Amino acid sequence: MMDYFIICAAAFFAGILNTLAGGGTFLTFPALSYIGIAPIMANATSAVAVFPGYLGGALGFRKELQSFERPALFRITLITIIGGLIGSALLLVSSDKVFSYIVPFLLLIATAVFAFRERILILTSRWGTSVKPYGIWGTLCVAIYGGYFNGGLGIVLLALFSLWGMRDINQMNGLKSGLSFVLSAISVIIFSIAGIITWPHALAMMIASTIGGYLGAPIARALPASIIRAVIIVIGCAMSAVFAVRAFS
Repeated sequence: MMDYFIICAAAFFAGILNTLAGGGTFLTFPALSYIGIAPIMANATSAVAVFPGYLGGALGFRKELQSFERPALFRITLITIIGGLIGSALLLVSSDKVFSYIVPFLLLIATAVFAFRERILILTSRWGTSVKPYGIWGTLCVAIYGGYFNGGLGIVLLALFSLWGMRDINQMNGLKSGLSFVLSAISVIIFSIAGIITWPHALAMMIASTIGGYLGAPIARALPASIIRAVIIVIGCAMSAVFAVRAFS
């Protein structure tokens, strides 16, 4: 019972955190590892556990999602599905050791991109280049990342949106929640077929994360964008450090 209390509490706050800023897996993945689940299975279970929370977040931000043009939203979603399938397949052929070594570097890069987005945009404009909004390759790379490792997915997506030139944090959070739900839904299907999900833990966490995800939207609207931005950067750095220590200690 104590194990279930730990993972459900982690999932509830992860649902809020994913809607607010991203990085909810910083809570769910370590919680599952703490109770003795192997890294790849913990990652798969964590991805399944938080995916209803993304739906709750997307519903909470449905007004912001409706502001996007439907053709653009459909295009982004289709690319996300393709990338998610590729990433999930890559996880199935990875070892626990390789997976543990790669994750900290992916998180750190994503956090740095988000933190220094303004400077990156200035540099790209000086070089006569720019990041195309809703571009295929950037979206595909992030989707592959999300299919491979759900941890820090919100931060990676927000970094991508920043490079696209998006500035409305609530609109960014709405799109982030929607695409995260799509990626996690793909993970549910692929990981279920592969048999690497601990379903008793996943189901309990799904309920908790859904409640947390829905409650996160009004909290996000109430907070200033600067605070949310700071939370995202702190979470990203903390996640990178924690996973690096776990991998190399």
